[in-house]
Order: sequence, then C-alpha cells, then structure tokens
Amino acid sequence: MTNRREMLRLTGMGGAAAGLLYSPSLGAAPLHAAPALVDFDVRRYGAKGDGATIDSPAINAAIDAAAAIGGGIVRFPAGTYASYSVRLKSNIVLMLEPGSTLLAASVPEQGTTTGGYDAAEPNEFEQYQDFGHSHWHNSLIWGEGLHDIAILGTGLIYGKGLSVGRKNEPPLAELPGVGNKAIALKNCHNVTLRDFSILQGGHFGILATGVDNLTIDNLKVDTMRDGIDVDCCHNVRIVNCSVNSPWDDGICPKSSFALGYARTTENLTISNCFVTGNYKLGAMLDGSYTHFAPGEHGSPTGRIKLGTESAGGFKNVAISNCVFDQCAGFALESVDGAIVEDVTFTGITMRECAGSVLLLRLGRRMRAPAGTPIGTMKRIIISDVVSSNCKSKLASTISGIPGHLIEDVKLSNLYLHHDGGGTAAAAAILPPEKEDAYPSSGMFGALPAHGFFVRHARNLEFSNIEIACATPDMRPAFWLQNVDGADFFRVKTPRMGSPRVFDLRDVINFSVSAGRGVKDLAKPEKVTEKIDLG
Repeated sequence: MTNRREMLRLTGMGGAAAGLLYSPSLGAAPLHAAPALVDFDVRRYGAKGDGATIDSPAINAAIDAAAAIGGGIVRFPAGTYASYSVRLKSNIVLMLEPGSTLLAASVPEQGTTTGGYDAAEPNEFEQYQDFGHSHWHNSLIWGEGLHDIAILGTGLIYGKGLSVGRKNEPPLAELPGVGNKAIALKNCHNVTLRDFSILQGGHFGILATGVDNLTIDNLKVDTMRDGIDVDCCHNVRIVNCSVNSPWDDGICPKSSFALGYARTTENLTISNCFVTGNYKLGAMLDGSYTHFAPGEHGSPTGRIKLGTESAGGFKNVAISNCVFDQCAGFALESVDGAIVEDVTFTGITMRECAGSVLLLRLGRRMRAPAGTPIGTMKRIIISDVVSSNCKSKLASTISGIPGHLIEDVKLSNLYLHHDGGGTAAAAAILPPEKEDAYPSSGMFGALPAHGFFVRHARNLEFSNIEIACATPDMRPAFWLQNVDGADFFRVKTPRMGSPRVFDLRDVINFSVSAGRGVKDLAKPEKVTEKIDLG
C-alpha cells in the first residue's frame, strides 16, 4: 500500500501532483475520502513479464482498476512485458521499476486484423503532415484528452516491434495492427515523463501534440527516428535529456496542422540536454558509445530543430546549456506559415557538426490550408556558442525569401571552427532561392561563404564573432544579399585562404567596426553591385 505522501514524492511535483488524486474540474471526490491509495501491480492483473506473453490486456485492466477509484500508481516490477497498445487514463502514473522493460510486441510485415496495436484514428487534416504526425492511437502507449498523468521510473521502453514509418522499411505504419510510436499524447495537460529510457522508439520515441504543462526530465532516448517531438504544445520543459538519433532529429518541436487548426508551440524551454547522431543504435544506452565506422552511416542528424511542420509557430522559446555531438546543427524553420518570435539559443557547445552549424529559414512550402499567409521570423538571439571541427562546407545560414525577410537577429560570442577547403569556384556560386522546398542546411547546394550565408534579412547584429578553419578556404567569411541593416563588431576571420571577409550584394545600412583585417566602415547607401570587403 502506498499513502498519498508517497504518491506526491514519486511524481516529484509536490502540491501540483494533487491533481493526480483529485480533479475538481471532473467533480471527483478527494482521494482521502476513499480507501487508501493502492498500488496496482500489473502482475496481479495477469501480466507475466516473461517477454513472450502479450501482457497488454492485463496492463490495461490494471489501469482501468486504478481509474475506477480516481487514480493510482500502476507498477511494472522487474520483468519484460510484451505489449500492444497501452491506453492511459487521467490521474494515472505508470511506474517502470528498476529492471522492468515494456516491450513493443512485433506484428507480421503485412499487418494484422486480429490483435496488434490500436487502429489509427481518422484525421481529416492528415494531408498537411505525414501519417506519423496525424495519428496517436496506433502507439505502444497513448492517451487523448487526459489530465494529470505521468510515466516515471528507471525502467526501459523498448519499441522493437514498432514501424519506423518509412515506405521501404516494413511493416508499413499504415497497415492494420501496426504501431509506430512509443508514446503518443494528444490534447492532454499536466503531464510528467521522467527518468526512464527508450530504445528503438519507432517513428517517434515521444510525440506530444496539443499537450500543455508538460515536463520531460532525465530521459535517455536511443532510437532510429525522432527522439522527442512536441507539437502545438504550451508550457513545456525538456531538461536533462540525452538523445542518440542517428537517422533523424533528436529533440524536435513542431507546430503542425494535425489538430485541425494552427496552434503555436510556446513557452518552451530546452536545457541541459545532450543530442548526438553518430553512435550505433543502443550504444548510448549500454554505455559503449560505439561510433559508426567510416562509410557505415551517412550524414548524422540527431540535432535540435524547430520545424519542419510549422503551420502554427514558435513563441517564447529558450534553449540553453546543451551539447551537440557529431550531429547536424541547430535549425529554426518557418515554411508553412509559422510565426516565429522571441527565441534564444545560448550556452551551446557543438562538435563535428555534419551540416550548417546554424540554420534560420523562412520559406513558403505551405503545407497548410489554402490562403494561409507566409510566416514571419523575428527577435532571435544566438549567443555563447562554440562549434569545433565542423565537417561540412555549408556555412551557417540565415535565409528568407524575396518580400519576406528574417528580422531582428542578434548573434554574439560565437566561435565557429570548420575544416575549410572551400574553392574559389564555390565563391562565385549564386545559390537558387528554392522558396517552396523542404528546409535543410543542404537545400541550396554549395554556398559561396564559409562563415555565414545571409539572404533576405533585416536588422542583423554580429558581435564578437570568430570564424576559424583548419585548412585554407577561398570563399569569403560573410556573404550577404538583400539585407537592410547589418552591423558587425569585433569580427575575426582566418588570415589564410580568401583575402575577402565580406561579399555584399544589394545591401543597405551596413557597418563594420573593430574587425581584424577590415577597415571600419559605415555604408548607409545602397550597394547595388557586388562589393568585396577585405
């Protein structure tokens, strides 16, 4: 038996956890008026935990019994619980005890109409994002319209039998009986996910859509697709998490149209997290940290990215004290009409990035209802970033489109080091606009700069920036086109390679001061021809 005080201690939410026991909004009686809170051990409801028996009927029976008395802790003692869909209910804690594994059971490659995972519910708005983002019930653990729920403990969720959601890797997610997410939550509030690990989480280790007051703390996710996706969510804390996702994004806030309307992801913090994309699947969790051999794996992903689904927007976002290790860089994207504003990215270290260290992209892919206006991106601060040994020849990129400018961006205290090797021929390239393309750091092909490629922007400030390279690079450090207002203060660039620091085209209100190898210059008049400063 577990008393109420123990319940609060386990959730780690103090007084806020009282909602797990009593919900005035539902007119429930306080739990202290009912019998003492009972631990609902899934074995008492028939679960075997032998890794072979399908235990989801027993698990769901334990959840139903806890919900019937107003809530409780559903415990998984040590063992391996093969399961199909586990259906969460309000006021429930799933407690994954040490040595416990919730195993996603396999289904035939052709799917199954008898048993298997719950069917993907209908969604008339599926056309605006992929199948995986548009459904939640076809998951190992799912909940919809719930409140005051938690998944806690140091156990493991192993999504071995889940689809990864790719057309060339069976089973296909769209087939009957197939599941493709480890945890999927829709339109919930007051949710805590803490301390457990996810191995091989399907298309998503976690997909939270329309979830408010969400805490994700101290998770370890080692997976083949996205690690943690928060979509159209408010008041979210992602802290102390480690994610190895070699083939897709690590932590990926989105703002899709999956709910049937444009909803922002806002009031979001991501802190003290580690993201990587170049360790073999499971090598982070087992502590071996085994790298892929040269040529064994393509370009690693594993990053923090806001986008690509971006019909709603991102507001009030703070990302701090995170480590990027051998993965793609940071991306902030609005290509489906998103309003992006008030974002900070500070105190970051990056090692051996595989793409652009920084990508800010405003485009018009427009996977949103007809008539949706092109989005905006403004008030972005990026500071105190160290990037070493970047393996890509792609410069950090800030790129809007004609008539739609990225605005009010401040970058300070950056040290960006890369391998170098860019050619004089690359310096002469004029990259295509690709206004409606999928956003990625390689979307424009080779870039004519090795530090920053900037196009269609207004009111930029670069201060205390150093660009360094291991071998000479014949491209200028900074390439700007169609920019209104760009101030550079204390900029350091390599002395080897190209003698040019700046390549300016159609730029007004430009100034540079206290820069190494560059004379102080204030240039308020419009630059209509290519001008190189160096």
